[in-house]
Amino acid sequence: MWQDQPLRIAGRPVANWLNSVAADLTARVLAGLVDELPIYRALPREEVNGEIAAIIQYNMELFATLVRERRDAFDSELVEQRNSAARRAEEGVPLDAILHAYHAGIGAASKELFEGAGPEDMDDVQVVMGMVLDYLRRLTIAVSAAYLEERQIMDSQENSGRRSLMSALVSGEPVDAVVRRTGLRVAPHYLALSLAIDETSDERGYGVSGTVAGRRKLRRLQAELDRITGEPALTVVDSSGGTALIPCPSSPPDWEELRQMIDQARVVVGADLRVAGAVATPDNVPAAVHETSEIIALVARSGRGPGLYRLADVLLEYQLSRPSPAHVELARLLEPLAAKPELMQTLEAYVASGLNRRATAATLHVHANTVDYRMRRVFELTGLNPSDPADLPQVGAALVAKRALGRPARA
Repeated sequence: MWQDQPLRIAGRPVANWLNSVAADLTARVLAGLVDELPIYRALPREEVNGEIAAIIQYNMELFATLVRERRDAFDSELVEQRNSAARRAEEGVPLDAILHAYHAGIGAASKELFEGAGPEDMDDVQVVMGMVLDYLRRLTIAVSAAYLEERQIMDSQENSGRRSLMSALVSGEPVDAVVRRTGLRVAPHYLALSLAIDETSDERGYGVSGTVAGRRKLRRLQAELDRITGEPALTVVDSSGGTALIPCPSSPPDWEELRQMIDQARVVVGADLRVAGAVATPDNVPAAVHETSEIIALVARSGRGPGLYRLADVLLEYQLSRPSPAHVELARLLEPLAAKPELMQTLEAYVASGLNRRATAATLHVHANTVDYRMRRVFELTGLNPSDPADLPQVGAALVAKRALGRPARA
């Protein structure tokens, strides 16, 4: 019967032709989107060339299947498009820009497909045109519904309740009213995390929207935090850092395993993370958050690398950074270096490297002999020799005190 014959236009079986040119058409559609709509120019390259390209090509190949089988799309075949729309909603991409991409893809394919049609093709052209319009109708409905649903979820009572619970826990206010209103439960313990987050390459990229790239980063981070105990993390985090409370069992976490999970999160997020952690009961959350925020500030001042830190990892520096009359006197030991920043920089790098002159030289991009010369000058000016075990504790304490004060002490 004629229905069993493949639809053909300009001598080409429509379904086979669509499959053969899907990749090429996808590249051209993407180029057009980037050229026509600023939002696509601002998106990270990895997103445009990855997920968005994949969904455009998937649409063309799906439509080829529908033409071959002469049927409408099943709801299950539009799941990828709905999921993609939900992710764009999270990132703040406008709905009209999303729909434009889908229409541009089908439109580009249709234009080329119908261009060579002759009078003998009119029956098949009418069938394919009807399928195009029906597919775009179904696609527009599915994508719009998923997008709007995600936006509603983002502002839902559950999210509002989590924010309220987070606020109550961190401020030390009673949580009973929040629990009654939202139905959320309070965990027996929370892993309190303070985070400092570096920029991703996308956020630094020329012409890339930092807002969209930052949202993508935070979405990946949220997923990794949720994985730590399998419970949704309560977070107040922006693209540079913030605070997270992760429900955890009564026993303390395996800190080595947690360290590995933070390292894995760095890879997934695509940015360096410095994280300070402590476990607390709900009543002690405010103290834990205060402690971890001080630890993360200390880690930042001391120039430590990315990773997970606990109080046990910075005990001496933490104690030395507490307000004390000795701070000024300790910092004053390094006062002779105030006008010589290259000496101070070298001293800090030398101590941080474990007194390794070659590692210090590599860090500062100078010759090892330059490090030796500068350390001699430090000794001459301050009377402290960092290489001498008797002087090293005072040098370390003076550096911590100087960082705590934020500036060289003056008489």
